[in-house]
Formats: sequence, C-alpha cells, structure tokens
Amino acid sequence: MPSTRRVRSANDEFQLALALRLNRRQRQQQRRFVVEGVRAIDGALAGGWSIDAFWYAAGRPLSRWAESILANSCARLHVEWAPELMAELSGKDDPSELLAVAQIPPDDLGRIEPDAAAVVLVCDRLARPGNLGSLIRSADAFGADGVVVTGHAADVYDPQTVASSAGSLFSLPVVRAGSPEAVHEWIVALRARGLGIQLVGSSARAETAVSELDLSPPTVLVVGSETSGLSWGWKQRCDALVAIPIVGSATSLNVAAAASILLYEIGRQRHSRCVQDGTSDRRQVR
Repeated sequence: MPSTRRVRSANDEFQLALALRLNRRQRQQQRRFVVEGVRAIDGALAGGWSIDAFWYAAGRPLSRWAESILANSCARLHVEWAPELMAELSGKDDPSELLAVAQIPPDDLGRIEPDAAAVVLVCDRLARPGNLGSLIRSADAFGADGVVVTGHAADVYDPQTVASSAGSLFSLPVVRAGSPEAVHEWIVALRARGLGIQLVGSSARAETAVSELDLSPPTVLVVGSETSGLSWGWKQRCDALVAIPIVGSATSLNVAAAASILLYEIGRQRHSRCVQDGTSDRRQVR
C-alpha cells in the first residue's frame, strides 16, 4: 500500500514538486513528470507506466474515478496537499482533483520495434510543446510505431506537450535522440538486419509531391522545425524529400498539420494497395 504524506506549507517538498511542472532541468534530474487530466492519467495507467505518486487536495471530495484510482493505486506515495498548494501545482484555472507523477522511461531507440510495415516519425528541433504534443497525437492516430525527437527541441514531458498529446504520449514509444547521427546509426543497423527502411524528409522546396513517392516500404518520416524546416544534416541523409502541394496565399503549413497530412498519405497509399491486392491493412485510419 502507498504511504500517505500530508503537506500544509510551501516547504522544500512543495518546491521540488512545483519544479516538476515548471522546470525542464528538474524533470530530467528527478526523472519524473506531472500527468494531469483524466485522459492522460487513464492513458498512463493503461499503458503500464510507472507511477511514483498521486497528488490531491486535503478536504476536497473526490469523484468515483479518482477514488477508484487511489484505492487501486500501486504508486509509491500519495501526497495530500493543502488546497492552495494543490491549486498551484495544477496547471488549470479550475484545479484538477488528482495529479499523477510518472517516471520518465529511458531514451532508448530499442523501445521502437519497426517491422515490414513500419512508420516512424522523427521530429527535428521542434520548439513548441503544443506542436510536439499534436505530432505525437497524429502519429498515434495514424498507426506509427513510434516518435523520435532530435536536436534542441521542446521537452517531451513538458505539461503542454503531455496535454496536447491527449493521452497518446502513453500509447506509443516517444524517444529523444541527441543528434541525427544517432538515429541514422539506428536505421543503418535495422537495414543490416534486412529491414528495407526508407528515410523520407518533408521540405516545402522539394520537387517531389508526397503522392508521387511510393510510401509502401517501411518508412522513417522526418519533419523539421517550425521556423527553419529540416536541417541540412537530415536533408543529406534522406533517401527522398517530399512536399505537400498547396494553393492559395499560404506559403507553408503548420508543422503539426503537415505531418498529419504526410502520415495520412502513407496510410492512404498502403490501404489502397491492400485493397488492390486483397490483403489486410493493419494501419487503416482509426
């Protein structure tokens, strides 16, 4: 059974807890992050994530959902905060009744297990947590095997990233890699095992429309940052660069919207081919 701790003042324990929500460095040092919202907490539990603690406010009546989670908790600790402290720990105007503190899993590319129908999304230097969370959600929705985040990018475990993923962060592996070289070495190793992965980059200046490229082989799709797009290092490593044809006065698309279109096109091509061949397609749009 979890032990219960009651905190009534803004002591050192509260400051460390608040740092998990506000400070990226502290999240890395503590290897923990805050999970807020019913969908996110349910997703973390359903995905088997290690929960270090549950937080709730003293004296606040809890819903059946929250009571059930606490009653069946396998967390190490329950913390009952003074209501004003819980309000500060919550990122919502109307403070959540329950927060979870989950352990950060290892950043190991081996957590992603591509197969002959693989789709992996690589996000290069995305700066905005909301965009990163939306990309994770799209990757999950379109059946990707995992997401890799490279370069100096938004924090995967930032509260805004977690919220924008709408629970999808807990449904598929999301791995941070320090550089394109580390990801490319991983791809080379997969190819050496016989997996014919193609590396496809998204670029507004590419001459090939995404619909013109055969996306039926196992594919690693790379999208670049919001401001400068795909880095030179990634462009040099890609087997092909593709663009999304657009009309009207817009000169570009939001990176989350662009990635969603590209992921959809991968699924569309594969579904169409399966219909033609009379085979099943495990990556149909849900």
